[in-house]
Amino acid sequence: MPEVVHDAVAGEEAVRQGEVAQHSLVHLESVRPGMSPPMHRRSLLVMSGLAPAVALAQPRAVRVVVPYPPGGGIDISGRLFAEAVAPLLGEAWVIENRSGANGSVGSAAVARAEADGRTLLCNSDSHLLARGVMRGVPYDPVADFTPVARLAVSPLVLVGAPGLLPADLPALLADVRANPEKHAFANTSLGTAGHLATEVFRLEAGAPVLVVSYRGTGPALQDVVGGQTSLMMAPLLSALPLIQAGRLRAYCVTGAKRAAVAPGIPDAAEAGMPSLAPIAPWFALWGPKGLPAAQVARVNDAVQAAAGQPEVQRKLAELGGEAVTGESPEAFAALITEAAARGLSILRRAGVQPE
Repeated sequence: MPEVVHDAVAGEEAVRQGEVAQHSLVHLESVRPGMSPPMHRRSLLVMSGLAPAVALAQPRAVRVVVPYPPGGGIDISGRLFAEAVAPLLGEAWVIENRSGANGSVGSAAVARAEADGRTLLCNSDSHLLARGVMRGVPYDPVADFTPVARLAVSPLVLVGAPGLLPADLPALLADVRANPEKHAFANTSLGTAGHLATEVFRLEAGAPVLVVSYRGTGPALQDVVGGQTSLMMAPLLSALPLIQAGRLRAYCVTGAKRAAVAPGIPDAAEAGMPSLAPIAPWFALWGPKGLPAAQVARVNDAVQAAAGQPEVQRKLAELGGEAVTGESPEAFAALITEAAARGLSILRRAGVQPE
């Protein structure tokens, strides 16, 4: 509880009874909800004048809404950065998983929240395309939010069953164009980077390749391994063990460069499909519309500091990701404008309609 610790330091200086105040506060933290501390310790707090100071000075925790269940990439990235950023800012950050309606329930809650810096949204780039794939979304994914900071980027990898498909991307494209009925793409969710990359491939091939929806990455990958579906734009971390075991063939990773965790897989441009290069999932923080620039800058600075920590970088690498560094709120806002326009254009060209 960073607030209690910081208030204790201030209280020690204010009343010049540091040892008593610190002991009392430490004990107070260990009391179970609904129980009162022993009377002599409460008396010490009141006599020292520290208890009122703590009660008045404690800020509310920052609520970071993750609009999906625990355990996914957005949730893990949010928790990693919340743990690193909270001590830098001297305040508690609490992750609130508020899932439903493909992320729109939690996102709507943040859009309605007061722009006081105490409520943030942690989401992926798929947030930008909510109205492109869903009807009745009660907010504008761009206009109703304030960009704060990107956290991390994690590439996708184009995979297929090794015994059933050509060995490289140009040969694969030629086969898809010649025999589109032989192929199908596994996909897990509309409007995600994986869905966009799938549509880019289909547009580039100029072939009506079937897209099969799955409830989850695991089942989708298993069907690609088994040949029930031939291709997938998969999260690199999820597919990498199967690639390393020889059960999947990797054609390329999305993004502008090779992934550090899988340097042997060519990037999209190297493999022959540069149109896939801009499509790599990223995770970020937004605030409600109207969040003051000073608060945006404060959190962005802390995120940048956290992104430079070796432990944060190590944990992201284990997840197949890479921290975003050196990006200002203004640069992030410009990227959002570009990414939203590109994504919506891909959906329109592919004939995707909101459902």
